[in-house]
Amino acid sequence: MLYFYSGSDRTKARAAMNASVALLEKRGMVPLRISDANSVDDLRAALHSGGMFATARTVILEGILGNDEMREILTAELPTLKSSTDHFFMLDEKPDAATRKLVEKHAEKFERFDAAKKVDGGTTIFALANALRAGNKKTLWVGYQRELLNDAAPEAIHGVLFWAAKDMFLKSRSDGEKIRAKKLIANLAELPHEARRRGEDLEYALERFVLSGV
Repeated sequence: MLYFYSGSDRTKARAAMNASVALLEKRGMVPLRISDANSVDDLRAALHSGGMFATARTVILEGILGNDEMREILTAELPTLKSSTDHFFMLDEKPDAATRKLVEKHAEKFERFDAAKKVDGGTTIFALANALRAGNKKTLWVGYQRELLNDAAPEAIHGVLFWAAKDMFLKSRSDGEKIRAKKLIANLAELPHEARRRGEDLEYALERFVLSGV
């Protein structure tokens, strides 16, 4: 089985991974740790179990995707890791989008932990909230694309927009503002469910929302 932890908040990602590894350690499974400081041969050996009668292992793979040669070896083995009785834990801060999606496709579980990032002018992802309040479609679109380029998690972006819509409702000064805020809240609350029904990433559902003329 494969478990994947990624994101710019390396501390939170590592803590989540270590918590899962600790549960296996309590069962007597001492983890084998492989990083990009190891050799390619070390990685190859770690990816293959001891055979049919070997006991299940816990293998931690850290920073492997940042090494071109190791990444090629690892990604080729992803289907094998997915079906393995061993427990493979991957921790990589910022894999490219294609590699991340490939790993997530084969992972039993994946979690992404991204810290809010500052952008030009000292603003943060919360600048999207201001664009939503103002109904500025162009600014919202540009800000959304910028946050994706900065590797902000779609879940984090959705959370900020949902918070902004609820804040708008609470601070509404007219019936028109209240009606608009209620519509935004309803649309944003439904968005993750709609994405799951469509079988699409939240990233693309958010893109439709931004382009819908908020």
